[in-house]
Order: sequence, then C-alpha cells, then structure tokens
Amino acid sequence: MIGKLEMASTKEDILKKYFGYESFRPNQAAIIDKVMAGEDCLVLMPTGGGKSICFQVPALLKPGLTVVISPLIALMKDQVEALKGNGVAAAYLNSSLSVQEQDQIMWQAKLGELKLLYIAPEKLFSGNTLSFFRELNVSLFAVDESHCISSWGHDFRPEYRQLNLIKQQFPGVPIIALTATADRVTRRDILKQLGIEGAETFVSSFDRPNLNLTVLPGRKRIEQIKRFIAKHERQPGIIYCLSRKATETVTASLNKEGIKAAYYHAGLRSELRSSVQEQFLRDDIQVIVATVAFGMGIDKSNVRWVIHYNLPSNVESFYQEIGRAGRDGEPADTALFYSYMDIITRQEMINNSDQQEVQKEVLHAKLDRMKQYAEADICRRRILLSYFNEAVDQDCGNCDVCRNPRTRFDGTIIAQKALSAITRTDQKIAMGMVIDILRGSRNRQVIQNGYDSLRTFGVGHDLKGEEWAEYIGQMLNSGVMDIAYDEAHSFKLNHFSKEVLRGERKVELVRYIPISERKAKEDTGVSDVKPKQEIIKDALFEKLRGLRKQLADRLSVPPYVVFSDATLSEMAQKRPLSEAQMKTVAGVGAEKFRRYGAAFIEEIVRFAKENTEPGTRIAKGLTYVETWELYQQGYSVKVIAEKRGLNPVTILSHLIKLKDDGHDVDLEALIDQQAYQKITQAAEELSIRKDEPLKPIFELLNEQYDYGQIKLALAVAEGKRA
Repeated sequence: MIGKLEMASTKEDILKKYFGYESFRPNQAAIIDKVMAGEDCLVLMPTGGGKSICFQVPALLKPGLTVVISPLIALMKDQVEALKGNGVAAAYLNSSLSVQEQDQIMWQAKLGELKLLYIAPEKLFSGNTLSFFRELNVSLFAVDESHCISSWGHDFRPEYRQLNLIKQQFPGVPIIALTATADRVTRRDILKQLGIEGAETFVSSFDRPNLNLTVLPGRKRIEQIKRFIAKHERQPGIIYCLSRKATETVTASLNKEGIKAAYYHAGLRSELRSSVQEQFLRDDIQVIVATVAFGMGIDKSNVRWVIHYNLPSNVESFYQEIGRAGRDGEPADTALFYSYMDIITRQEMINNSDQQEVQKEVLHAKLDRMKQYAEADICRRRILLSYFNEAVDQDCGNCDVCRNPRTRFDGTIIAQKALSAITRTDQKIAMGMVIDILRGSRNRQVIQNGYDSLRTFGVGHDLKGEEWAEYIGQMLNSGVMDIAYDEAHSFKLNHFSKEVLRGERKVELVRYIPISERKAKEDTGVSDVKPKQEIIKDALFEKLRGLRKQLADRLSVPPYVVFSDATLSEMAQKRPLSEAQMKTVAGVGAEKFRRYGAAFIEEIVRFAKENTEPGTRIAKGLTYVETWELYQQGYSVKVIAEKRGLNPVTILSHLIKLKDDGHDVDLEALIDQQAYQKITQAAEELSIRKDEPLKPIFELLNEQYDYGQIKLALAVAEGKRA
C-alpha cells in the first residue's frame, strides 16, 4: 500500500494509478490545487459527484497524515474499505473498535504508516486525541458532511460545533469542508463555525441528470411500490419512511408479496442494524425499508432507485436521500408519495419539538419549500437546483412534469410586479407582505411601514392571494429570486431578478389551477425510454455482476468495492481482453487490475466463446485472443495461420495489435534482420511511420516483402524508439 515513501508525482498520476480514472470531474483539479497550496476551502458537490477525491488525492500527494472527520461509522467503514481496495493505507477510529484495535491504529499513525485516518468528532475531542495529533505530521483536515455543523442545516449535530478548535490548535494545517447539500445561509455558517470565513467556496453543479424524478399520489402506496419494484428486478433500492412502525409494516407487506425486503431503524439492536446493512451492501437483500437513520454516507454505488413513502421535512434531506440512487452515474429512478396528511404530520412534529421558536420558523419554512416541490407544476429538477441557488434555463425532460407538461404563459409582468415590490422595500419582506402590497391590503403592518405609499401598492389586485402565492412560489422555485431564511425569510434579488426587471429576460409561469380542480395522475415514475448505452439487462453485464458477487463474498466486502456498476457496464461495452484495454475502463486502476483484472478478462473471453456470432464486436475481440493463445503455446506465425485458416499477414497484424495492448509479444524475433534493415531504411527514405500507407515501401522494395513483414518491421522500429 502507498505509504510515506511511495507517492506518484502528480495529481493525474494518483487519479489513474489508485482510482482508475483518466481525468478529473469539474472543480476537482482546482480544489486539489487549492489544498496543495495549503489553503482552506468549502466544497459543495452533489452525492456521487466525487467529493472524496478532493481530499483523498491531496492526502496521497502530501507528506504526513490526512485526518477525515466523519459523522457515521458506516461512512468511515465504506470509504476505508474502498481505499484499501485501491491500495491506499487508510484506517478509522470509532466506537466499533476495541481498545486494542484503536491503540494499534494510533501506533500506525505515529509510525507514518497511514495516509488517511477517519475519525468521529466525538472521538476527536475525547481524551487526549487532539494532543496526540499534535505529535504527528498532520498535513490536512477534511470535514465531511460539514452541513452538520450548522443549525441552519438539515442535520445539525451539536458535537460538530467543537470543530472550530481545529483551526485554533492547528493554524498552519489547511481545512477542506465538504457537503452535498447546503444553501447559501448554511454555507456562510459552515465557514463561520469552522473559523475559515475567508476560504474559497467551490460549488459544483447539483444537477444529477441520471435521476428520474416523480411525485406520486399518496394512496394505494403498496400497490404502486409493487409495480415500481417489478420494473427494477434484481436492482437494489431504498424506501424511506417517516416512522419506525411504518418501516416494519411496509416491509411485512412487501415480503407478503414475495419481495425480499428488510427494515432498518434506530430502535433495532446495533447487531441487527449492522447485519441488515451488510446484507444490503452485499446485494443479498434487494430492498431496504428505513427511516432516515439509514443511508447517510453509505457508499453503495449501485442503488438503482429510491422511494419516499412519506414527505421529507426539507429539500436538503430529500435531495441527499434521492442522491443515494445512481451514484455511479447510471440511470436511476426516484419517487415521492405525497398527501396533505404528510404536511399535517410534519407540521405537528415541528410544533411539538423542543426547538426554539426561531428554529421552528426555519423548519416550517423549509417544509414549505418541500411542499412546493411536491405540488409543483414546473420542472422538478429546476426547483431542486434553484433551491441550491443554481439557475437553469431549460426543463430537464426527465421528471413527471416534463413528461406531462402543464399549460404555460408569459408571466414576465407578474414577475416584474413582485420583484418591484421586493426592490422598493429594500429586500426586507417575505411572501405574506409581498402579497399584501401587491393586492393593496391596508393592514396594520403595511400602514406602519408606509408600504401603502409605494408605487407597486395594489398593482396586483386582479389576482387572488392564493394565485399570488402560487406564482411567487414558482418564481422562487425557478430561481427568479432567492430567499434568506436567516433574515426572516425575506426575498433577495439575484442576477436573474435584475435581468427580468430590466426587461432583458422573460419569465414563464404555469397557469394556476385551484387544488380542488386538480386531477391526480397515477404514474409509476419509471421511464420506458432507455439510453442507447443502457446495458443493465445485457447478458455479459449480468455475467460480470455474478463474478463480482463471487469475488466480493470471498473477500467479505460489498460488491461495489470490487467494481461499480458503471465500471461493469463499460467493461460489457468495451469487452477488454488485455491489461492495457482493461486499464482504459474507468474505475480500473493498477491495484484493481492486479487483484481482479485476470478474472474479469477470463469471464469476458468465456462469454465471447459461448456467444460469438460472425461480424459482432465481441467476435472481433475474440479473434485476437485465439491468436494469443496459440502464440503462447509456441506455434510459429505460419502454423497459427494454418490452424486458424487465416493469412499469415492477418496473424502478424493480430500479434502487433496484441503487443500494442500490452501483451508480451517478441515482435523482433518474428522478422529476419536483413529484411528489417531494408524495410526500415526504405521507410526512413520515404518518411513513413507504422500507421501510414505502406504501398510506397512495398513498391520501392520491388514487392520483395509482403505487407505483414513491412508492418512488423515498422512496429519493431517504433518500439525501439519508445
């Protein structure tokens, strides 16, 4: 494993060697450069967007130890297993380890044998852990799931508040904070709480175009789930429920229908929770029915669908939870059941909580945004992205609203009226006051603030209050303006707003229809249109998936630790038959190939021999394999050609290609030295290389040597130059 002496020289070297990727995703390289320069930063990337690479690559480039603060045992365990599988020295410290095991890991850290050490915040601030770290060469602190530090976030954890001690006690060590879900208010608070207010914030696109988004009517849910799962045969998925009781009831109903499901919630014994989680991670259980206690940090890349049985409490949680589907970039489906009773239940939970009133207001406001998403008549992806302050000009085409478009109209004047009211009140008012001003309501607050004297007062009296609420909600969801929860939910103008006010940009709105007139449409939410490259059902993919499961079970690791679904899909498409070809597959690095490459190539070859049809791509690959097998047995080019019924020139072409692909072929032994000299001299005289037309050489040498020998001589010459 990589240690303090063995390090690749560049970030690109690290990425390819240990993670198997040829290039970085957007923002990753810039973030790594920032960290390598010793500077702090905040990273926002959607689930599956590659956050871990942003601190794992610097960890392998920097001398010393990278400490990763992580909130959940499952998250640490998954990432450490994956790193070890890639040949990286990593470990974790948490309550799941015995005292002896923890002591051993701390000794490894002290001896410089580890590159990454994952630790829970509780452990970091217990005993003398911080003092111990001061004795080590700590080069980087990574704060994962950093939204947990903010009371404005959706998963606030008080123990995270102590993390400001890191910058106080390690002022010269950079901090990289990472999260998948944080609006602008939460981002500011993360930086403030960590004591890195001046740090640069990197915001990657939150768009997950591979996720199909659907909202379903909240009735006959089990019947709808049964139909949904039937379209995802053998594909793992998660059903999120609001209560522990619901997880057990839904699981029992699914098992009764013959669907292999298990439930997971915080009330279960820890051993049982661990067992259920392991069975799901290892693909032994297809369906997990769980509360939100399950999933945060679960790095299972092949989850193909997520269902919300109940409405989540906020958009951040919802987006993080659906983001657990399709982490590998392959198509995945998400569905949200929605009924008015879900809103009532959520509101009661907030009202009956022990939160302070100001915090309850924030929670109600966030629930409102979730309600707007569920009831929306505009592209759902645009709503999600605008929530995270990302403007989108076009509908996604991959949500239920886009598939069943609503009636639209030019609402620019309506938008200008609302934005004008926001502008003339110095961006200090929330929705209720905006509507009062536009409708010309002379209530006490309006009069006291002098809003009745504004030019926009009463300009929207032609629309009912609920119509204005609908249209303003659409504007907010479309990114026409922003909202500041930490400033009494007041609306704020952005670049989009100003363009609309200046008449430089139009706003499309969906025609308001009273709820009483809306007709609920049942929709399974599963798209029947498959992309051209979709091969989930492909026979070779299934063979490779079966092999992956066998290897994973033998090693007692989850299948995705061996290879992700995306990697298997690419293998099934490319059919790599050599080490060089296999290493061009995304996710196959040096260590992964060393461990598993030969087994997967054998499976591909076996499949090819059993399923070869003339003219197919896999048959073309197989012909090289057959030549290679005969060459390994020591046969000459002439004998191989006879055995295969092919021209010797074709066999020489095969052997040259096999050499290019990394096979151990001694091309020089196949050509007479006199022929080699004459051919290469002619090639130099004509300035011709291997991949250029060979006819001039053939003619210059009076047709003395065939094209196979000419190709061979040029290939040998090129190999010597390299």
